[in-house]
Amino acid sequence: MRRWSWRSYCVVSCPSSVVFMFLVLVSECSPPGDPIKCVSVSPNKYANCTITNFYGSFPDRSICRVAEVIYPTTEAEVMLAVAAATRGLRKMKVGTRFSHSIPKLACPEGEEGVVISTKYLNRTVKVDVEGMSISVEGGATLRQIIEDAATAGLALPSTPYWWGLTIGGLLSTGAHGSSLWGKGSAVHDYVVAVQMVSPGGPEDGYAKQRTILPDDQNHLNAAKVSLGVLGVITQVTLKLQPMFKRSITYLKRDDKDLGDEVIRFGKSYEFGDMSWYPSQRKVVYRIDTRVPSNTSGNGLYDFIPFRPTLSVELALLRASEEEQESRRDAAAKCLSGNLITSTLSLLAYGLTNNVILNKMYNIYMSYINIVGITFLKYPVIGYNNRLQSSGSCLDSLNDFRITACPWDPSIKGEFFYETSVSIELTVVKSFIEDVQKLAELEPMAFCGLELYNGILMRYVTASTAYLGKQQDSVEFDLTYYRSKDPMSPRLFEDVIEEVEQMAVFKYGGIPHWGKNRNVAFHQVFHKYRNIEKFLKIMKEYDPHRLFSNEWTDQILGVEGTVNIYKDGCALEGLCICSKHTHCAPSKGYFCRAGKIYKDARVCSYLQSPNHT
Repeated sequence: MRRWSWRSYCVVSCPSSVVFMFLVLVSECSPPGDPIKCVSVSPNKYANCTITNFYGSFPDRSICRVAEVIYPTTEAEVMLAVAAATRGLRKMKVGTRFSHSIPKLACPEGEEGVVISTKYLNRTVKVDVEGMSISVEGGATLRQIIEDAATAGLALPSTPYWWGLTIGGLLSTGAHGSSLWGKGSAVHDYVVAVQMVSPGGPEDGYAKQRTILPDDQNHLNAAKVSLGVLGVITQVTLKLQPMFKRSITYLKRDDKDLGDEVIRFGKSYEFGDMSWYPSQRKVVYRIDTRVPSNTSGNGLYDFIPFRPTLSVELALLRASEEEQESRRDAAAKCLSGNLITSTLSLLAYGLTNNVILNKMYNIYMSYINIVGITFLKYPVIGYNNRLQSSGSCLDSLNDFRITACPWDPSIKGEFFYETSVSIELTVVKSFIEDVQKLAELEPMAFCGLELYNGILMRYVTASTAYLGKQQDSVEFDLTYYRSKDPMSPRLFEDVIEEVEQMAVFKYGGIPHWGKNRNVAFHQVFHKYRNIEKFLKIMKEYDPHRLFSNEWTDQILGVEGTVNIYKDGCALEGLCICSKHTHCAPSKGYFCRAGKIYKDARVCSYLQSPNHT
């Protein structure tokens, strides 16, 4: 997950007293609430519940209602929960502490289903220093894994940048960092064993505990990325490496040679990535690679977009973006986008490398580094566990929502779409060049992305997981404005839709399982050469499809389609428009062909009455 979190930029020019006030206010933050809410709560019963995702809205804006939520604390309790639901042929899904998947993966079908939460199934079971591995329960967070491994002098080399994910959740969706080296950037490719509980027959007591080891690659390749349809992941063992240091430097350049540089750069730097600003014709290269462990440096990365933010500030800035949208004020968006990207650069994106103050950070409170005042110069060198992932907005006491994670649905904050698609290295240059052609035609169209720090480009490798990446690729991650009104079109909606369709259809891109709008998943199952192997194991583990729902049936090609056709459906990415009413003709948006990719069908704003 990658978000731009708005900040108080008065640190550049305001009096020190204001800066100090800001530091104090953001040193404590209200972490997001539980995505599960229940009306009827008793010591042994959570009933009449709803479950949502991290920002409170599924792509179709539907409300997921469940009859019961169970919070097991041991695998034995998971067995009891699965057995009871299986005996009654009730639909089940796994819920996680933060629910960081945008699609409806955690919602059991119907309203009589059961959610089995891993919120309290979250212990570190064992750290094997000699064998260089760690075993954790399914609800353990990425942060916990990183820290417990580091305590033993070990490292999980590549991870997502956001640490508020559980191991079960990030494996189920194929979450990753950025690397073309070695095993690559996907956490599931470091998995050596999985334990899970799936439905069983009467002879099993209606629940079956399964331990999948390295000598069973067929089942392990299915379990490593499973979309939650095989059962409840109760334990995972990951292969680790000795702790090492990394060196990070950010370098901004023109994007004119980005197509030529993209593969070379990924092969040159083990953890490199890029943030691309098409409207500015710029790209920021993150030069990030290993260095000898005796290299001086104790750097820290507390990524600015993942820090706590003042709720009142978030409300004002959301209101500002809504005003820009309603007035179609592209110039204001571009001005804001330039301010954000330049300020991020000024603050080194949250990197710090003053050794003394970084030690104070560990001893005292997170506000020591809150505005990057201890950044000295590049490169920033430090241990892997201090640079690879962050999420300090989860890491504080409750301050009654004075501050919050920027996307917290309990405040008026960020509300966005996230399109995340991987393009194979063999065609990535052509895709970049097509986006550049669009930027030449409509340079202001990409300013809305730059409000969220542009297009993040990360490297991913081909995986043995049946539902993992099929080829070495670059994943393009676009975050952009979503209206609270599903019938309200967006400024330059057609351009972003064309990029989305170009990535998915013209270049055969594979969508991230935990992100994206519906259209990105159209016929996605055809892109996985081992889909039949996965479906065979799914039938073996769960013959009644109790852990499947309508959404997983659609994306796996079992039955149904991800497309939802109705008035305005293309505005939300629920369909590709085929007639004007799929857009917003009353507001001047009509279904038209793309500007560069002529097979695209997008909602374009037309002032002329001639829109046939």
